[in-house]
Amino acid sequence: MRLSIEHRTSYRFTAPQARIVQLLRMTPRNSHDQTVAEWHISVDCDARLREHRDGFGNRTTMLYAEGPLDGIEIAVAGEVVTSTSRGVLHGTFEPLPPALYLRATPTTAADAAIEDFARAAVGGAAPIPALHALNRALHERFAVSSERPDPGLTAADAFARANATPRDLAQLFVAAARALAVPARYVTGYCDLQDGRRATPHGWAEAWVDDLGWVGFDPTLGESPEEHHVRVAVALDATGSSPVAGSRLGEGRECLEVEVQVSAQE
Repeated sequence: MRLSIEHRTSYRFTAPQARIVQLLRMTPRNSHDQTVAEWHISVDCDARLREHRDGFGNRTTMLYAEGPLDGIEIAVAGEVVTSTSRGVLHGTFEPLPPALYLRATPTTAADAAIEDFARAAVGGAAPIPALHALNRALHERFAVSSERPDPGLTAADAFARANATPRDLAQLFVAAARALAVPARYVTGYCDLQDGRRATPHGWAEAWVDDLGWVGFDPTLGESPEEHHVRVAVALDATGSSPVAGSRLGEGRECLEVEVQVSAQE
């Protein structure tokens, strides 16, 4: 499948900013399961862009802009060719051992309720059926919310609610899998969501299975990610793989707007 992606992130400030520094995790990597046919990052002001690779192996771009700036818009556009893999990753660059992804973070620590839910969901099943069962259980447990995620919301707090965003569902999967001693990580990317739902910046999870490798699970859909998904970045949690992170030098408040369009090309 050939997916066309447009992603705009706009910041507006109530007072001019003297300097803006941003870390962008907005460029997907090539693997056996996806090929980046075209990809561009543009900024609506004079800025320096420098490409790097972070400790998780993600492609990153450092953005430096000098003010005074009343706002800044970062636009991403490109096309990615994907293939069906049944959720199993092939040919990805993996600089870190799977055991590192057993490490909990403040937003992915499992409490007793999550641990009990995870054990009840998987029963005594083998690893792959157990993880699929956990994925379906989370999908069935929550109504999917289209609201903007609260970046500080923990997995424990999200579990206590009736609704969950895709970000929260993915972090709940990560927390539950680690509670079962399964290495798991958060994935940021894009998805051509079906059933008439609007495509948005998306998040899902991956878990490590011995003798198989990393396998994707999308609790928003209750399925493994397939050719409708484009992987961009991985980390221990959503914060570590967020598309944009950084700092600004200046007073005032900021207003953030994000617009994403993902469409399948014939």
